[in-house]
Amino acid sequence: MNQNSMCEDELSLALIEAQYAFKKARGTKTGKSLLILVSGIELAGKGEAVKQLREWMDPRYLRVKADTPNLLNNEQPFWQPYVSSVPREGQIVVLFGNWYSDLLTTAMHINHPFDESTFDGYVQKMQAFEDDLKNNAVDVMKFWFDTSWSHLQKRLQNIDLSEQQLHRLHGVDWHKKKQYENVQRLRQRFTQDWIVIDEDDNKSRNTKFALNILKHLKHDALSSVVNTAIWKQSSIHEKLTHTPEQTFDHSSYKQQLKKLTKQVAHLLREDQRRIVIMFEGMDAAGKGGAIKRIVKKLDPREYEIHAISAPEKYELRHPYLWRFWMKTNQDKITIFDRSWYGRVLVERVEKFADDAAWQRAYDEINRFEQDLVSTNTVVIKFWLSIDKNEQERRFKAREETPHKRFKITDEDWRNRKKWDNYLQAASDMFANTDTVFAPWHIIATDNKRHARLQVLEAIIQQMKAGYPPS
Repeated sequence: MNQNSMCEDELSLALIEAQYAFKKARGTKTGKSLLILVSGIELAGKGEAVKQLREWMDPRYLRVKADTPNLLNNEQPFWQPYVSSVPREGQIVVLFGNWYSDLLTTAMHINHPFDESTFDGYVQKMQAFEDDLKNNAVDVMKFWFDTSWSHLQKRLQNIDLSEQQLHRLHGVDWHKKKQYENVQRLRQRFTQDWIVIDEDDNKSRNTKFALNILKHLKHDALSSVVNTAIWKQSSIHEKLTHTPEQTFDHSSYKQQLKKLTKQVAHLLREDQRRIVIMFEGMDAAGKGGAIKRIVKKLDPREYEIHAISAPEKYELRHPYLWRFWMKTNQDKITIFDRSWYGRVLVERVEKFADDAAWQRAYDEINRFEQDLVSTNTVVIKFWLSIDKNEQERRFKAREETPHKRFKITDEDWRNRKKWDNYLQAASDMFANTDTVFAPWHIIATDNKRHARLQVLEAIIQQMKAGYPPS
């Protein structure tokens, strides 16, 4: 066996051993996943390098996803087409085509000038998303495959004419030097932290690509970019300790409810934006009853309700926001009974998440919600608050009502012992995530009827706020 094949065999063995060790670590404190972004100049050898990597590694545990570029638009966040490919713990995924490919394609396609601040704004959002992935056990490696103009032209001369249409990545005619230079100019604005592969020799290029991945799998620690600022606890929110008493005439309530449910249904149905409505609050505060009234006049085909409980085992192997990324892409009304705020509520109080994880989650959640709002989605958030004594009364009533017994569990009673902890967690949540683009609506009342009317009125208010009078 010659030296070249021996070196390849050794590299392959090392890659497979590292790959299996990486896979074996899932479920442990060091468990993580690896997302590899591959972009670059066409015919610079990206495809050959990825193909060779698959041959050197165990292909069963190396997923390669190749997509044609998407044009970035105001209808979905840049990450939405790729969330299903975000690897779970122990998995390695190569994205051959990714959000940077989409950015370059958009910049090369749009009719009006794609100014530098807009381009850089996308880059900043993409890097923040990658930081969030890294902080949630997803390592991110980024490779740019480069080649000179002269070498590119030589390669173009040697490909079959029938293949040339396949090599118009980013919508570029690679025979035109100006377009090549435009791509190079644009990519310089985001590839400072990328690994650049600029080897013209096929073997050197493939080996360099593989060796960088091997080094990362064997030696590079999971990077963390968490903000290390000192945590500051908020004061308890006034509305959480004061629940004013309200009484309603039953006939008056029914009239108002009928009017408001019709108005809400009309607004939700006619609005061209996607609608996300989410509920948090103390147990038995009336989330289910409020949701019933929201959808009362809607057709079941117009909305979807997600009742969020503890994550499944497979969900725990992804970033904690992953299961919500997967549920916010419907072209309809989406309602959450409990939500992504579990990270800073139950996971914080019950210590399912460490301090660093729930403290950085506020910024992660704000970015998530801002991405939704900036891509034609209305995010309406409710906290339903009741008095502790009222909660106990409702718990006992549930136990005594045959068709409501399923709503009460031993865990509900145990959670009451941590009432003050939940008040503090909720107060910190309001202080850190009540934003202009996704404000909180705190509904504080022991009267279920009043709570339902307030919820409907708040939806109407926020929906109309999206269309201010001219």
